Amino acid sequence: MENQNPLQNGALEGAAGNGGRSGDGSALIFLGTGCSSAVPNAMCLIQPSDPPCQVCSQSLSIPPDRNPNYRCNTSLLIDYCSSDGIRNYIIIDVGKTFREQVLRWFTFHKIPRVDSIVLTHEHADAILGLDDIRAIQPHSPTNDIDPTAIYLTRHSMDSIATKFPYLVQKKLREGQEVRRVAQLDWKIIEEHYDKPFVASGLKFFPLPVMHGEDYLCLGYLFGEKCKVAYISDVSRFPSNTEYVISKNGAGQLDLLILDCLYKVCLSLDSFLFIMLTACILLVNCLGLL
Repeated sequence: MENQNPLQNGALEGAAGNGGRSGDGSALIFLGTGCSSAVPNAMCLIQPSDPPCQVCSQSLSIPPDRNPNYRCNTSLLIDYCSSDGIRNYIIIDVGKTFREQVLRWFTFHKIPRVDSIVLTHEHADAILGLDDIRAIQPHSPTNDIDPTAIYLTRHSMDSIATKFPYLVQKKLREGQEVRRVAQLDWKIIEEHYDKPFVASGLKFFPLPVMHGEDYLCLGYLFGEKCKVAYISDVSRFPSNTEYVISKNGAGQLDLLILDCLYKVCLSLDSFLFIMLTACILLVNCLGLL
């Protein structure tokens, strides 16, 4: 990410991080900033409490594009313009609400395609939109198109191969009919900061964090002149990752995008501690109910 203000309007989904997509720089577009169940929560609407939930009630009271409380699964689109002027579109996570995010924000920002996908983990709110990738790929009755690169850990790959075998299968079995499915080029990455990878020209450094005490999830550090850390599902920071995002680690962070789901994930107190100790210029919260 070069020559840009990392975020000017983080209150709303769909906000572009260079103050709007003027076509002359990179941008961050927040496709989703909500929790796994998204907001509004269906239960709050079909079985309302007394008094009703103010957040979920308000989330349906005004149009989504002007509504900070209508929020899909966490997902970030990186509109990356390299130094040679080539533009690539990289998306982090494609969850349960991916189709709605495409209809709402791809059309609004005139996003023509996705060049690469980067996954944080293999839970439903990060991967259940994988089938819909075919909707943003060129149509071919024989699936003869260039596959979209997708970067993920071995654990996520094994889990997805079980959930979506037809997306992973390379060759048709004898007698199997050709069906249109998303064409993906699966690329395994390591769960270590010192094992970076490059997706569509942009270098990513994995940031392993705990998502519950028995599950490892990845965040990512990316950007050159403008350093961004994206950590969408975290309950605790391992000491190594905490050091990396500190000023003494990778250097001054311009933007930290951090999960702050009350009680379930990182609490507000922990969030504030990280923000203060890491000496970050700007912070944006995700996952709030």
